Amino acid sequence: MKEFVQEIKQLLNQAREKAYKATNTAMVEAYWSVGKRIIEEEQHGAERAQYGAEIIKTLSIELSTVFGRGFSETNIRNFRLFYLTFPAIYQIQQTLSAKLTWSHFQLLMRVNDKNARNYYLKEAAEQNWGVRQLERNINTLYYQRLISSQHQRPIKDEMLENTKEFQHDNHDFIRNPTVLEFLNIPTNYGYTEKQLEQSLINNLQHFLLELGKGFAFVARQKHIRTETSDFFIDLVFYNYILKCFVIIELKTDKITHQDIGQLDMYVRMFDDLERKEGDNPTIGILLCIETDRTIAKYSVLNESKQLFASKYLPYLPTEEELVAEIEREKQLLREQGVTYGTILRNKTD
Repeated sequence: MKEFVQEIKQLLNQAREKAYKATNTAMVEAYWSVGKRIIEEEQHGAERAQYGAEIIKTLSIELSTVFGRGFSETNIRNFRLFYLTFPAIYQIQQTLSAKLTWSHFQLLMRVNDKNARNYYLKEAAEQNWGVRQLERNINTLYYQRLISSQHQRPIKDEMLENTKEFQHDNHDFIRNPTVLEFLNIPTNYGYTEKQLEQSLINNLQHFLLELGKGFAFVARQKHIRTETSDFFIDLVFYNYILKCFVIIELKTDKITHQDIGQLDMYVRMFDDLERKEGDNPTIGILLCIETDRTIAKYSVLNESKQLFASKYLPYLPTEEELVAEIEREKQLLREQGVTYGTILRNKTD
């Protein structure tokens, strides 16, 4: 009986895999073809830039009406970019059999260096990299480090070790949001504000630790107690190069003077309660994730501003880099079906 059950499971898994491949192939080829037709149509327009924008806007409205989600103006621009990045269809078809998905291609389109992009495409197909493994390798400049090294084996071994948890990241097609959108199957995501914050904080924590500029993780939701109140700070690091604490607060509403004042208070409290002899003054970072944009602000007490400008800045991500990282994570969440309007509505329900 045990062997019989195992055989049935194997048959069903094989059927699911065939369905996944067929759906994925149809989806990717369709998006490439849509991108090709957009480019061909644009070339007939007298004012190509303005004409192209109008095409995309019109397509988004019409396709969303007929086919449902997945056809925002941003996604349609991605179809266009897909064709421009990979104009030869055989290059796409060769890799589809190796389980490369639309999510893989979206990552590859961000790689500006053609040689690096072709390398990642080939390796992802041949080595069966999952999406998260490919993303990590791109973000850590794996290709650039390989070609600049005389001894590539240690770099490859390190990559395999660091991406171990991603190497069996097989996507269940029936729950893959991009596939669900392509098939017009409803997705019922209901991320709460807290879940959104946790996802962004998780990503931010990894981002800072991988910068390689002296960040060491200390705590999340760090409890600070005074005689009259209790406070919880979202994220705390210690930078052993700068010899100072770095505290981060994440807000989902617009930044107010009260928020800035609160972070300044946290910085001062941290200096009073946690700073040890020989430590430099604490740095605060305030991140605001509004519906349409992200804002990042450093908070430094007046008496520390000269130190911040002269010594701290070379070892800290710029406000622009912090914004870019949060926006990148927000975009990934959007692609997974998370809408910020829904999240913010959940907050007030």
